[in-house]
Amino acid sequence: MEVRGVSPVGVRAGSPLQQALSGFAEALERAVRSADELQRRADAAAAALADGRTDDVHAVMVAMEEASLALQLAIQVRNRLLESYQELVRMQV
Repeated sequence: MEVRGVSPVGVRAGSPLQQALSGFAEALERAVRSADELQRRADAAAAALADGRTDDVHAVMVAMEEASLALQLAIQVRNRLLESYQELVRMQV
């Protein structure tokens, strides 16, 4: 599933604000893809351990912990973004 960004109203293409927004969106996309990849690796490592293809419990636990930390980081970033949005909505103009 491809998620497309929403263009801000009143922001011209090629403007510094537009460049900053696209840079942030790209960084966020890379972070989400990285967290997803870590989760897939952890799942594969756990399946290999369960199937008996590996006996390296340490490597499996490290992979699972990395995936867990990446997910926790993503959740915290989302929470901060949501809090920032809510603060903007509460501002009086």
